[in-house]
Amino acid sequence: MSAITIGTNEYRGKKTPIRYSDEDRVRHMYMIGKTGVGKSTVFQNMCLQDIRNYQGACFIDPHGESIDWLLARIPANRLEDVILFDPSDTDYPFGLNLLEARDDKEKDFLVSECIQIFYKLFDPERTGVIGPQFEHWLRSAALTVMAGPLGGSIIEIPKLFIDKEFELRKRQYLTDPLVIDFWAKQMAKTSDFHKSEMLNYFMSKFGHFMTNSVMRNIIGQHQSSFTLDDIMDGGKILLVNLSKGKIGEVNARMLGLILVAKLEAAVLRRAHRPAGERKPFYLYVDEFHNFTTDTFIGLLSESRKYGLAVHLTNQYLAQLPEAIREAVLGNVGTLMAFEVGIDDAKILEKEFEPVTANDFIGLPRFHFYIKLMINGKTSNAFSGAGLSPEPAHPASIPARAVVTMNQLMYGSPALLVGEMIRRNLGILT
Repeated sequence: MSAITIGTNEYRGKKTPIRYSDEDRVRHMYMIGKTGVGKSTVFQNMCLQDIRNYQGACFIDPHGESIDWLLARIPANRLEDVILFDPSDTDYPFGLNLLEARDDKEKDFLVSECIQIFYKLFDPERTGVIGPQFEHWLRSAALTVMAGPLGGSIIEIPKLFIDKEFELRKRQYLTDPLVIDFWAKQMAKTSDFHKSEMLNYFMSKFGHFMTNSVMRNIIGQHQSSFTLDDIMDGGKILLVNLSKGKIGEVNARMLGLILVAKLEAAVLRRAHRPAGERKPFYLYVDEFHNFTTDTFIGLLSESRKYGLAVHLTNQYLAQLPEAIREAVLGNVGTLMAFEVGIDDAKILEKEFEPVTANDFIGLPRFHFYIKLMINGKTSNAFSGAGLSPEPAHPASIPARAVVTMNQLMYGSPALLVGEMIRRNLGILT
């Protein structure tokens, strides 16, 4: 049975490796702990073992440090398997199009995820900032830009409401009677005053992504630079550097949410394949609460049968809405806790009994308590320590080589991308 090593357990002076089998990993892992306690090091070491074992993996990093660490240690014989998605590379932007669907069922799924993303970004507490009317406009507009033979992107949605010629050009491909009626009846009969009132409110949610050239050149491309199916089935390595310091927090969250939504769609497509053809794939998401919607959390209970092993981490349980917290704690097979604050410790002691709240407070760095999935059953809680960070290997791929190869294989020159997007928007150059 193939397995990786998480850390070591010491009992009566004897250290024993903590092994985590591939079969148990598809029941998922959740790790919690304050910043600087060693969570990232454990994730890095786990992902590096997957890479060296020729497994497929994706690491979503909101800081960039883990991606840099992994790049310095990836074996040279896996160079061609590495896909480095770094939005701060503005010279050769990748395409990442959420509204890229293979059939009508997937269109509906992705449009629903698009709506969830806007809630997540602009109205996470559901206070009414995003409401039924916004949803209705967004759903109808998204399905409209997706209807044509060349597809469409998120940044084309506002254009439908301010450019009649563009609207008519996109509408000609519609077949859904409800969407046809939205334009022909509802919008056509809405007074200019009420339309203008709603339009300002609607457009304000898109302005940030339309006017920011970094985002526009990524999410405005009709064709994504890579497909998650190829990455998962081919055992490739997707490293996602969403450094908030380089691209901004809202941009990082938007791109992470889009990527996870596309991953969900790829996982669901595996349902049509025999179980033996669903190659295991290992997903690592740091600060996962920023990059996941309710749909993704709900998928945890199903994704194991599709071969997706999910590893999630964040700093505080308070960052999670109660429903999400309960869903995560109820659907992951392995729980790990490093040092936490008193409020989280009180919650965790119920999960880690007989470990008490005081046991979690003041844990040394790299030390944790874990309830490990072993042969399909969750163990009693026990203590452990993470492995030391592995030094960079002299035979590893130079990071610059990875960047250059990815620019050539997956990126496109920014000038060409900008011209293509203007053409898609009907802006003459």
